[in-house]
Amino acid sequence: MIIRSKAPLRLGLAGGGSDVSPYSDIYGGLVLNATINLYAYCTIEVTENKQIVIYSYDNDYVASFSSARELVIDGKATLIKGVYNRIVKDFGLSPLSFKITTYNDAPAGSGLGTSSTMVVCILKAFVEWLSLPLGDYEISRLAYEIERVDLLLSGGKQDQYAAAFGGFNYMEFLSNDIVIVNPLKIKRWIVDELEASTILYYTGASRSSAKIIDEQKKNTSSQKEDIIQAMHKIKQGASDMKQVLLKGDIVAMARLLRTAWENKKKQSAHVTSPVIEEAMKVAQHEGALAGKVSGAGGGGFTMFIVDPTKKKAVEKALSKLEGVVVPFSFTDSGAHGWRIYSQDEVKRF
Repeated sequence: MIIRSKAPLRLGLAGGGSDVSPYSDIYGGLVLNATINLYAYCTIEVTENKQIVIYSYDNDYVASFSSARELVIDGKATLIKGVYNRIVKDFGLSPLSFKITTYNDAPAGSGLGTSSTMVVCILKAFVEWLSLPLGDYEISRLAYEIERVDLLLSGGKQDQYAAAFGGFNYMEFLSNDIVIVNPLKIKRWIVDELEASTILYYTGASRSSAKIIDEQKKNTSSQKEDIIQAMHKIKQGASDMKQVLLKGDIVAMARLLRTAWENKKKQSAHVTSPVIEEAMKVAQHEGALAGKVSGAGGGGFTMFIVDPTKKKAVEKALSKLEGVVVPFSFTDSGAHGWRIYSQDEVKRF
């Protein structure tokens, strides 16, 4: 039997960073995001040879192990091993035998939530294979615990929930790790207008978000007033952005995006870079209304809001830089998995 799963990456529209502890624990966080048609993929091939074989194409890593209840976390294929260890532990399973293959449509450090989305994707494959009683909230919470608690990887909470639920979501992050996902029903013409008005640009420079996020955590813990006030404004921007999105007011969205970018840069000196600033300058010169880096910052993808009549001009100008414009569309579906049976297995039914 073969099990496959896929989970969508997300584009952060507003509030990013307010989902990171300790800020979300102290003040509460608000995030508005939307999933796009770039995905994380996982395939599990069930075997009986008492081996675990890992193919992680994002890391150019291939390895084989004897089946065991726990795999050693050694910095290689960390996400796959972390998910496997937790699944076996939580559900009291005997060592499993399988081959697993994973890859992403976007590179690590893209700012689209690739790592967290991959964890959700892998979890979804195990849920499908083993018929585990986990819904979207449970998968999201478990993915968060695997990354942040088990593997001690820095980051927030929004990516796991975006990948599991899919679509446009307004998320509330409260103390005690309570998360409320509010799916938004956006009219089709508004989604079309937003797609027509948005450019997704990969700077060509991936980055590690950990340094930026750790600095944000430190600033919150030390109660740096100016930085905390900037984060308050970022959080409020999520509420404001939701209101104008529901109305289809793209110009107002651009105005809020500009403000969010200025406040985001106050969180860390590493949020922007000469490459990002050059892209911003070029895009605005050609008529872009606003731009903001997706994710923690420092590199990866930048989104621009433009007048649709000027979109091609902005894309042409950006194409002369070192990065690349990536076509995309918004998607409604979250993570899902399915099974493929061999002819012999089909005959058994």
